[in-house]
Amino acid sequence: MPEEGIETQELKENVEEAAEKAEEQRAPWLTWLSLSTAIIAVLAAIASLESGDHANEAIVLKTDATLTQSAADDAWAFYQAKSVKEDMYRALILLAPRPEVAAEWAKKADEENAQKAEKKTEAEKLVAEVKSADTESRQHLTLHHQFAKSVTIFQVAIALAAIAALARRRVMWWVSLGIGLVGALFLLLGFLTH
Repeated sequence: MPEEGIETQELKENVEEAAEKAEEQRAPWLTWLSLSTAIIAVLAAIASLESGDHANEAIVLKTDATLTQSAADDAWAFYQAKSVKEDMYRALILLAPRPEVAAEWAKKADEENAQKAEKKTEAEKLVAEVKSADTESRQHLTLHHQFAKSVTIFQVAIALAAIAALARRRVMWWVSLGIGLVGALFLLLGFLTH
């Protein structure tokens, strides 16, 4: 009986040694897999923040453009009203019963013309602001899409890394790294087109 106990102890030690050797062989690979996945996750978080920031900025700019467009429409309506009033006074000059009434209507027509010119300048300025805000909003939306693409690519890379860890497949990890590099390129392009 004592011999069987020793053999069992030796067998147990051999199994533990083999397990330690197997763990030593796998540990560096799994450590690098974990580290690379963490780096990809950090890059995904950065891309996600940038994507959200640009989406929010695009919305704010578009809202501002809409409000400014409303103000521009009001200014153009005021301009048109002043034009109608000016034309009315100029037409009435011909029908004036006395010269002083014609002079008063001519003065009012000139006042309407001056106010009309001011509103036209204001309306043109507002329209330019709308165009600028719309252009800037579209630029932010384009950047949002660029960063959102990188987030999606990073998520695929992280999923493949998880599969690689579970299945203990180094090839899958390499594929994950390759896809992570593509995501990093999209992220870099987003920052370069800022």
